[in-house]
Amino acid sequence: MPTVVFLEHHDRELQKDSLGVLGKAAELEGDVSALIAGSAVEGLAAQAGRFGAAKVFIAEDRALEAPLPQPRVDVAADLVRSHGFDTVLFGATVLTADVAAGLAARLAAGLNWDLVDLMQENGKLVGTRPALDDTVYVDVGWKGEPRLALIRTGTFEPVESGGEAEVERVDVQLEDFSTLATMLEQAHEESEGPSIEDADVIVAGGRGLGGPENFALVEELAKALGGAVAATRAVVDAGWYPYSTQVGQTGKTVSPRVYVAVGISGAIQHKVGMKGSNVIVAINKDPNAPIFEYADLGVVGDLHEIVPKLTELVNFGYIASLVRDEALGFSTAVQLHRGDSASDRSRG
Repeated sequence: MPTVVFLEHHDRELQKDSLGVLGKAAELEGDVSALIAGSAVEGLAAQAGRFGAAKVFIAEDRALEAPLPQPRVDVAADLVRSHGFDTVLFGATVLTADVAAGLAARLAAGLNWDLVDLMQENGKLVGTRPALDDTVYVDVGWKGEPRLALIRTGTFEPVESGGEAEVERVDVQLEDFSTLATMLEQAHEESEGPSIEDADVIVAGGRGLGGPENFALVEELAKALGGAVAATRAVVDAGWYPYSTQVGQTGKTVSPRVYVAVGISGAIQHKVGMKGSNVIVAINKDPNAPIFEYADLGVVGDLHEIVPKLTELVNFGYIASLVRDEALGFSTAVQLHRGDSASDRSRG
């Protein structure tokens, strides 16, 4: 299964999702190749080697400086044809979705998208993706080659192996139509803290908050913990919080060390986006909320009382050092704040 992974980069750093896909490909195959396309990107090859690439193809051209898909489709198509790759993998982003779709059309290849796992079964590559509004998982395959796949954001964590990659520069030959588009301006969303894809701690809010004004409780706790704020689909659909923070169905998949769910019932559509978290902490007034079935620590009580107290304890230093030991810190905070309205329960 000769595989090449398309590596996206930003600000001279390879993207976390791309590196996660690269590591998974190396786990499945061993010797896996990577493609880095851009301007002055050869310095990224060493990073790709440390995260699993045995060989890195470098495509450099001024036309590749802007994050536009068509020039990258040209480069990827030429590479697949000339080197006989039968599998091309992408970490899903806006750019890679365009590149993967264009490459599939160019090569008349099959493309599976939104995959949350990859495996080898009887020598064949098999993907897993959610279906029916993320309520079930189905295995998917390919009828021919090359096989193309887009992996859902946050599915695979990068694992540094410490390897060193062979580097090969490739000639960049672009179709005339591929250079017709010009990027006039590129803007980046400003954020005070880490993104939900990269954060070690996420505090997420649901409809149980009662209204958009109460997201301040979530924001304050996230800030105290040095984490990011996330939201459920119901909250986003109601206009309470931006779509960029949505976890779960049609949103993002995250895998932080600690995931604090505030006022979230825990429907399967949300679970699929955060089940990779090391520790899940749930705060909900309903003791029968589904989220308690898979939470490591559950707090039953009024979130409007519990969350401010947790924030206060973190700011005062009671659990600031412990929270990075995942559930231990939150368990300590609950013990300090225990009252008639709060109790903890463990997954098990």
